[in-house]
Amino acid sequence: MAQRTYPEGVTSWVDTEQADLGAALDFYAGLFGWTFSEATPPGVPFRYVIAQLDGQDVGGLGGPRTPPVGALPGSEARWNTYVAVADADAMAARIEQLGGAVLQLPTAVGEGGRSVVVRDPQALELRLWEARQRLGAQVANVPGAWNFSDLHTDEPEDAEHFYGQAFGWVFVDVGFATMIKVPGYGDHLASTVAPDIRERQADVKAPPGFADAIGWVVPVAPGEEPGWHVTFTVTDRDESADRVLRLGGSVVRTGDSDWTRTVVVRDPQGAVFTASQFLG
Repeated sequence: MAQRTYPEGVTSWVDTEQADLGAALDFYAGLFGWTFSEATPPGVPFRYVIAQLDGQDVGGLGGPRTPPVGALPGSEARWNTYVAVADADAMAARIEQLGGAVLQLPTAVGEGGRSVVVRDPQALELRLWEARQRLGAQVANVPGAWNFSDLHTDEPEDAEHFYGQAFGWVFVDVGFATMIKVPGYGDHLASTVAPDIRERQADVKAPPGFADAIGWVVPVAPGEEPGWHVTFTVTDRDESADRVLRLGGSVVRTGDSDWTRTVVVRDPQGAVFTASQFLG
């Protein structure tokens, strides 16, 4: 099978930084069946590992090698989303020109690539990834893997203006939410890892243009903070919710649509994400 690659403007990677990395690894191994590959050399105080399913990269987890004494887990833990870019320096400059901010300048991450931390004009954090040896997630949309990253905001028009100019995204209101599209991404998938993508989506009556979709814009739920929100695919929503509770996490809310059964959960250190069961 062709290697999964990510054109510029496509979300390509997710990771989380947690105070107690060992506890986070135990939680996600128990929830998704992930195994882990070390991505930092010995002696580096900050540890970063790659989560894998059947040897394929799913996402990353990072944190101090030794949890801080007296630290209160959960205050900063969250899932981060990265957008693929061809030139990290040029895109960082573009973000600033459009009214955003660069929180971390382009930084080499070993031989894997270069990362940038930015903030959009609504003060919502997003990350950029200029790939070198590490292209992005190698598997997606299967149980235990990343599904989508969605923008939760109550200022959709401002968000669409900024991200449309920054990445060339197209926004389509399909009624229940607004779809984020990268024009031509469906053609890219059809020519690489998913030759039957349009036929499969037609079978489940997906919205027109769904092959180009990289995420959604949705309103902020009551009690939720605006920001980029990560969803993982699961086989069974209810079983996953029960497992989260057994592993020390908590359930925030559940939801149902024509295509999915979802549960929003919080891991033991506070990172919020969605587990989604596809009904097709």
